[in-house]
Amino acid sequence: TRRFTALLFLGKVKARFRAGIFRGENAKAPEIMVGGGEDMQVVSGRGAISSRLAPVVMIYWLAISIMALVIKLPTATDLIGADNDDIMRLVEVRDLLGGQSWFDMMQYRLGLADGTLMHWSRLVDLPIAALIKFFSLFMAMPLAEGVAATVWPLLVSFLLFLPLGLAGRRIGGVVTMHLALGIGAIFVFTNIKFQPGAIDHHNVQLALAMWVTAMLVDPQYRRSSYAVAGIAAALAIAVGAETVPFVAAACICVVLQWAWHGRSFAGAAKAFGLCLTLAISDAFFATVPPYRYAVVTCDNLSFGFYSLTAIGGAGLFILASLPLTDKRLLRFGMLAVAGIALLAAARAIAPECLGNPLANLDPLLVELWLNGVTEARSLVAEMRDTPELVGSFYAVGLFAILVCLARIACRSKVETHVVLLVLLLVSFAVAAIQVRGTIFSNLLSILPLSLLIADIRVRANADRNNPGLAAAYIVTVLASVPVVWGVAGILIKEGVGSVDLNILSTDNAGEEGECGGPQTWSALNALPVGVIASPSNSGAEIIRFTRHRALSAPYHRNQGGMLTELHIGLAQPDEAKAFIDGAGVTALTFCKSDPQTERLIAMKPDGLYAALARSDVPPYLQPVATGPLDGFMIYRVVRD
Repeated sequence: TRRFTALLFLGKVKARFRAGIFRGENAKAPEIMVGGGEDMQVVSGRGAISSRLAPVVMIYWLAISIMALVIKLPTATDLIGADNDDIMRLVEVRDLLGGQSWFDMMQYRLGLADGTLMHWSRLVDLPIAALIKFFSLFMAMPLAEGVAATVWPLLVSFLLFLPLGLAGRRIGGVVTMHLALGIGAIFVFTNIKFQPGAIDHHNVQLALAMWVTAMLVDPQYRRSSYAVAGIAAALAIAVGAETVPFVAAACICVVLQWAWHGRSFAGAAKAFGLCLTLAISDAFFATVPPYRYAVVTCDNLSFGFYSLTAIGGAGLFILASLPLTDKRLLRFGMLAVAGIALLAAARAIAPECLGNPLANLDPLLVELWLNGVTEARSLVAEMRDTPELVGSFYAVGLFAILVCLARIACRSKVETHVVLLVLLLVSFAVAAIQVRGTIFSNLLSILPLSLLIADIRVRANADRNNPGLAAAYIVTVLASVPVVWGVAGILIKEGVGSVDLNILSTDNAGEEGECGGPQTWSALNALPVGVIASPSNSGAEIIRFTRHRALSAPYHRNQGGMLTELHIGLAQPDEAKAFIDGAGVTALTFCKSDPQTERLIAMKPDGLYAALARSDVPPYLQPVATGPLDGFMIYRVVRD
């Protein structure tokens, strides 16, 4: 009897596995579902390493990390990323380690006399500062900073691989997990935000976005998954306001799932709403000083984003807790009322945040600075200026959107693809406004495209004599990688001879024409501590490498400093002295090849910068050296 009962039980378990109930989610499963779509394959092998999430993620992460280190470090002259945000983050962390208050986000060496209040989060400063502090126990501080900057993006990439692999396994099984990790490895390797030295907050935002996505595609609606999604969404807002549209889209997905499913989804909805509210509250009170509790800003976590997020999360928790929600139409009606109430609260609390956060920029800054920022270009501007690169930015995201629409139309994993479609559409819309958003749409595209590739692979293996399926598999794989589109675009425009191995390089050098280097910083440090007027792209480096205050750096909260530097360059030499004296400038660094300086010279041929380009130096400026230093001509300001 015992043998018969045991055999009957094993038969039922085997049948459940073959029906796809567990879909590879159970680590103890004797058989694991792999592949995607209708043609699932069952692969036997209890405890196979290739089917376990943690070991597989570790293998992919180690491989891509070693490749990044081997390629980057031998030729690196500086272990800190060359991007302005990487440099400014290091300055911010230095200030924290130097004793500046946790709540004091003022950058006192940037801008006019009062300094510039930065909009970044201490939540990213803290782990980087901890790494520097740890490495400084057994190495000199400059090296400790460099090692920490090398290690940090690699650690963040692991935090990205983990939810990416989990999401792949949840939506399609083990094969989809491997495909997602493989495409994700290419994404990480070719993305500047994950290269050694990249310590700005964008890589953290990408990792948090993937955590949210991986939790929302849980087919079993686990409360733990949606609790993690709520926490990750709150942290994403706390780290940077750029993710607010993405988080809003994720919240829309959750509330619509609750309205559609009702009681079976109530636990997940309550977990998401409660954790979102608690986590955003913790982040707000942990990073915002008490005297700014009532201040509303639209570029970071402030009372506006905090209150609306907390209200929305609490509202979802209350709605999902109500006992009278068995009727779907009633749930959608309640949801509509709650949405209208939240929108009214947004118009009352933070109406200015419903539009473009950069709308209050001075028109001169928009013309001479923002329009020249490469990552702030729109889709239209990219198509006009660099059409060969449009594919690398937008093609994969558009491809994934079309795949999601087709899957929904074919009723294949409808809910999963609806969730992915909503997140992709919002990310793609943001990317159409500013090209920097394409890193989010390209990342999210990995999941639906990996599932599609897995389905094609299953069909191709089942019909090996069909060359069309094999070709479709290869083309789909290539079309899912943004860098392939970039290479193709350059080939079409410039020909085969223009492409070499360097095209895959993710070297994060500054913009062409920028000046600055060791000779510049040495010469500036020889001067008495003061205020340096320089092109905005050099401001962060001046703060990092010298003791001076930089008048200008490319941050929208430093409007006063940037405008003053622009007026210095545009004004006639005699008039420019008034701006120099008013800002307390003690030295001026002139870079004739800087893109912004070139625009100023073209705009005002009788301005100070145009005069300096002609070597027509006014008497109140005294050259520090007989010739350029790293491209800079440095002038000491001589006062009466």
